[in-house]
Amino acid sequence: MTTLTTETLTLPVLGMTCASCQHHVEGALRSTPGVQSAHVDLIANSASVEFDPAIATPDALVEAVRSAGYDAVLPRPGASDATSRGDTLADAAEVKAWTTLAAGAAAMLLAMPLGTSMGEFDHVLMRFLPWLYAAPPDLLRWFLLALTAFLMAWAARGIYANAAHGLRHGATNMNTLVSLGTGVAFAYSAYATMWPANGRQVYYDAVLLIIGFLLLGKALEARAKRRALAALDSLSRLRPITARRIRNGVESVVPLDEIQPGDSVLVLPGERFPVDAEILNGHTTVDESMLTGESVPLARDPGGRVLAGSLNYDGAVVCRAQSLGEATVLAQITRMVQQAQSSRAPMERLADRASSIFVPVVLALALLTFLVWLITTNSLQLALATTVSVLVIACPCAMGLAVPAALTVAVGRGAQLGVLFKGGEALERLAHLDVIVVDKTGTLTVGHPVLSRIHTIPGFKEDDLLRMAAAAEERSNHPLAHAIVDHARGRGISWAPAENVQILPGRGLTARVEDRDCRIGNELFFRESSVRLADTIPPVKPGVTRLWMAIDGQPAGAFDARDALRPDAAAAVASLRIAGLRVIMLTGDTAAAAAPIAQQAGIVEVESGLDPAGKLARIRALQRGRLKVAMVGDGINDAGALAQADAGIAMGTGADLAQEAGDVLLLRAQPAAIPAALHLARSTVQIMRQNLIWAAAYNVIGIPLAAGVLYPAFHILLSPWVAAAAMALSSVSVLSNSLRLRRWHPALITGAAAG
Repeated sequence: MTTLTTETLTLPVLGMTCASCQHHVEGALRSTPGVQSAHVDLIANSASVEFDPAIATPDALVEAVRSAGYDAVLPRPGASDATSRGDTLADAAEVKAWTTLAAGAAAMLLAMPLGTSMGEFDHVLMRFLPWLYAAPPDLLRWFLLALTAFLMAWAARGIYANAAHGLRHGATNMNTLVSLGTGVAFAYSAYATMWPANGRQVYYDAVLLIIGFLLLGKALEARAKRRALAALDSLSRLRPITARRIRNGVESVVPLDEIQPGDSVLVLPGERFPVDAEILNGHTTVDESMLTGESVPLARDPGGRVLAGSLNYDGAVVCRAQSLGEATVLAQITRMVQQAQSSRAPMERLADRASSIFVPVVLALALLTFLVWLITTNSLQLALATTVSVLVIACPCAMGLAVPAALTVAVGRGAQLGVLFKGGEALERLAHLDVIVVDKTGTLTVGHPVLSRIHTIPGFKEDDLLRMAAAAEERSNHPLAHAIVDHARGRGISWAPAENVQILPGRGLTARVEDRDCRIGNELFFRESSVRLADTIPPVKPGVTRLWMAIDGQPAGAFDARDALRPDAAAAVASLRIAGLRVIMLTGDTAAAAAPIAQQAGIVEVESGLDPAGKLARIRALQRGRLKVAMVGDGINDAGALAQADAGIAMGTGADLAQEAGDVLLLRAQPAAIPAALHLARSTVQIMRQNLIWAAAYNVIGIPLAAGVLYPAFHILLSPWVAAAAMALSSVSVLSNSLRLRRWHPALITGAAAG
């Protein structure tokens, strides 16, 4: 049995302008032998192709794109090179745009003496520029012909080449419309120049202004696209390219590729960690905000884990390299963001269907417009002007960019806040929920016991008991031992090491502390040891675990520990309820343990004693009631419930990325990230709808206006260059609206949406 091996390659694709281009490139790649799947990202101008290297080659994929009428190049290492090249191309397009617009304005001025009307503006112009009206009309026409032909060849060469290449392969796009409109206007103007006659106008100014506005729109669109991808670019720049390796006591700066697992790496204050690593020597604080959205610097001591790309604040530390290259958390986050940004949201299917028939419909409408005007007015010039306006005002770009632009910005913004969406479909599902089901342990609670109270017997001080207990429990791995030790450290208490520590699993331990016999354990351990329990200590409350303590055989006190509610859990639940969601807690713990946590969190609906199968059944029952359900869990124990839910939200840390489940991964294990993800999803869907409505309304209103529907009643016609300016504005407006999500922040939440 042969095993199919596939590779994935991301190709930069040049020449795409709208969703129609996207479909043509995808179709060409998918029809290539050996290609398993292909997806084209219009925002990033790239194609991600999964293929069998035994059948297809990268060169064959490039050739497939070129055969579809576009261009592709094999990726070059280094994202910065690509970004730099994109900046250069955008700058060049902007220079061409402004040059062409200036020439168009000049052409409009020079064409004034060639018109038939002598309005007030003509008289004013004659007074200030008498030489212009004294110039031979034929000289002006030929000069405008030469100027327009030069700029069409220089500035708009890519537009015409793209349209011609597409037509040779049966493809049409926005460049087809613009090329046809400006080509017809130029051809008629050239005819009027070579064979002038009364009433024959020239449209060189319109041709230049149309091209200028189109190029300006493309330049602004390119800059907006790069801003939309800024979050991904910032992630790719986090990892240093060199590292300070220590080998045999000698420090040397080496390329990052030379670091191997187990190498010792020195990181100085102000530098970023080059790899995922464990601290060996030194103490510092680390900024992981760009990775997990955690704004508070985190303390890291020997044994602590640090992530590649995080910033070392204030201490020089030596680390042992663990995960390298594509295995680092930073690389995994970058990969997930890239995949999510290039995915498609269900809402995009509507735009895809409209875009696939858009250009042919516009061409048919333009032909109809020409025939109606020619027949009803017998004026070739009016028919020509309105037809050109129809061709250039139509904008399939706005429709094609409406959804992916918003999705790209939202996914990047979510990553900055520690919220990873797996794709557009996951984001849309999260925006349409009725019920949020949350797990208790590790989701609403910290997931491990926290010391909540210390009971003392007269004759013993609380700090003394805590110090001795911490000394005895320091060598134990039991969660309750960690609770005592962490609490003591948090209060700044220090202690001398204990002696003769003996751990009795399931009971407790004994130790010699400060020359005294110390015994710590549960009630069963004390009864078996014939040590009486202090009757002055109140009974244990529900949800609390108690450890008793005796010194020299006499009761001394007790420690109460409980799985504490996370500090932001109550506020998160309140925010979800304000957003109109029903919140239910499902847990495998007993009712006695679950009730206090639910009460503190503000959750009314609680179901306890459920195993994973029970949680799964409960979610299915809610779905049978036609409710959209999200499950929030730790991503491992609740994997079945996360998969069943309409939207699965996995709580976790960067270290658990490889085990992530569900549709959304919260890098910060904080309940506040749940409503943040929900509101970001709702805001994004709101922006998507706004973009689609704007794009549709623009074309539905703009095309009839350009066709002259207002002329019979109001004698209003849309000039071709005005139509071109409106066309350029439509795409830029959609992108600008999407870029509002870059400023989105959880603090802006005010109800169900935060647009």
